Amino acid sequence: MDEPRGTEALVSTAVRDLPTGSFAFVMATGIVSTAFSIVGWAVPSLILLIIAVGALVILAIISVWRFAAYRAEVLLDARNPARAFGFFTMVAAINVVGIRMYSPQAPTATVVLAVLSVPLWLLFTYGLPGNLMLRPLAGPVATKVDGSWFLWVVGTQSVATAAAIIGAGVRSHALAAVAVALWGIGVLLYLMLATLVTLRLLTVPSKPNSFTPSYWIYMGATAITVLAGSRILLLPQDLPIMAATAGVVSGLTYILWAFGAWWVPLLVLFGLWRHVIHREPARYEAGLWSIVFPLGMYSVASMHFGTVARLPLLVGIGEAGTWIAGIAWLVVAAAMVYAGCARLLGRGGRAANDRAARG
Repeated sequence: MDEPRGTEALVSTAVRDLPTGSFAFVMATGIVSTAFSIVGWAVPSLILLIIAVGALVILAIISVWRFAAYRAEVLLDARNPARAFGFFTMVAAINVVGIRMYSPQAPTATVVLAVLSVPLWLLFTYGLPGNLMLRPLAGPVATKVDGSWFLWVVGTQSVATAAAIIGAGVRSHALAAVAVALWGIGVLLYLMLATLVTLRLLTVPSKPNSFTPSYWIYMGATAITVLAGSRILLLPQDLPIMAATAGVVSGLTYILWAFGAWWVPLLVLFGLWRHVIHREPARYEAGLWSIVFPLGMYSVASMHFGTVARLPLLVGIGEAGTWIAGIAWLVVAAAMVYAGCARLLGRGGRAANDRAARG
């Protein structure tokens, strides 16, 4: 009877301690699948899509279970500045999978997933910042801001991208206007958060464990903004909203693409400073998917925007980046499997020792 109880305890602990950013795995897998699809690798793309859909369903079930059984822990996460914005990975994951599944002949899956993401986006975009702003004072929130806050931008731009794709298919004036509005909100959120995060980096003493992989979302947020912008530029040009904003969207999209590229060497430098100079051990953590996702998203965004803007250099960069993102996915997936097996074997060994001691 000890074994079932041990297994049940392991599952309950995993559900209770589920990271708020766990859907980053779906985001990373879905966007790498999209990148492979664009460059013509149909089989790896399909395999990754199946993995992404399966993981999305499983994580959605676990998240509902966690909210029902461990609501206090969920609310604590929502009040924690270092964890709260991880909830936006739910919104982004839903739309990344929906965007990958889009077909002009069969857009139903994309539409359904986009509709499901909107209530979550509304809840998180107002509930999480509002909760942090109105909570009882326990020290300044600004000192705890980190790269995970850019998930607010990522979630917003994922909805903008889905709206633009669906709007282009049905020539909807309303969806086109919503897509441009959300894209603009995402751009302003990015500028606001980039200011906060950069000020923290410049004013708060740096520690090796503070430079987590979440800072790669700094670049990932620009990448998905570029993707959203390129999708908006594919909207019918005779729509009134396009006549009013196409030039602005095109110019800012290119600037943000360049800014995202500028960030890559600095982010690599952060990692070298942490792991090489300060010898912080490199081990698997869920946040590593926050590196894979920006790499995949930047590749997809570069190929889309390069095609729309007729900039072959960007297309070439995106194609090369696809292989880097694919290798990164394989490395992090292998590390995740290894860490999971080691954890299970470690728990199993401890359980066996405990039974032997009792026997």
